[in-house]
Amino acid sequence: MNLNPQYSVIVPVYNSEESLSELLDGIRSVFHQMDKTFEVIFVEDCSKDKSWEVLNALKAGFSENITAVKLSKNFGQHNALLCGFSFAKGDFIITIDDDLQTPPAEIVKLIECYSKSSPDMVYGCYADNQHSRIRRIGSASIKKSSRLFRKTLDRGSSFRLIRAELVQKLLLHQQYFIFLDEVLQWYTSDIAMVEVRHEKRKYNRTNYSSGKILKLVADLLFFYTTIPLKLLVYGGFTLSLVSFAIGLHYIFKKVFLNVPIPGYTSLIVAILFSTSIILFSLGVIGEYLSRIYSVQNRKPPYSIKKIV
Repeated sequence: MNLNPQYSVIVPVYNSEESLSELLDGIRSVFHQMDKTFEVIFVEDCSKDKSWEVLNALKAGFSENITAVKLSKNFGQHNALLCGFSFAKGDFIITIDDDLQTPPAEIVKLIECYSKSSPDMVYGCYADNQHSRIRRIGSASIKKSSRLFRKTLDRGSSFRLIRAELVQKLLLHQQYFIFLDEVLQWYTSDIAMVEVRHEKRKYNRTNYSSGKILKLVADLLFFYTTIPLKLLVYGGFTLSLVSFAIGLHYIFKKVFLNVPIPGYTSLIVAILFSTSIILFSLGVIGEYLSRIYSVQNRKPPYSIKKIV
């Protein structure tokens, strides 16, 4: 294996036994044509098919360029990439999916885009997204919410070129759930984008079901935003104001209109005020608990079972 390759290509692998050989051939062809040194790091995320056996065969045939890492359980795409980053030795790290929807030949566009302005990161953006409808809706929802609530980019993809210095900063984040695009944009705004081809899936079906996308959205909300807590706080505060107005209404009726139901006014005012105060208090407590939980949560982002 090259001790100091110019490029490290990291591929998270899940149920993709049919596409791995073709993917590797495409990657090798690109770098050989460009006369660049490279390595390929496959991170097998506990697949249910024979992906690991295929990777072992590829490693036997091209041992100088390949590292294959098998995780002990399914940790998800972003955690698998984080694992791959820890093995990368290149000056630039390229991430690409295992499904061939982004042709390896498009790597050239990432490198050419970087050579023009030397940004910290280059995203390959799809002119004609060929993902399934569910995947497209989920991705669009995540990106739009990122732009709305966290002022981050609403474009991007899993096809990226990243400077090694930026990847080293990512490795400091060892929490159980990590969303790379969010963390990357904590460190830099020097991001370029280039349009790349996106083709229809050749093998199998997408591994992103509607349930997984919903879980990802929920994780993003709770790990990287305080939106649910803020809604609780602002909702409690708003309800307090509404309750106060309603309370004044019933007090007015009691004092000036002599409502004939004894005890009703005091009861409704007490219930409304106490409920709103409880909601507001829960929101404040939740703000503190979310921060304590983030600090104390020590679950590993990945666990390695085998390396070849």
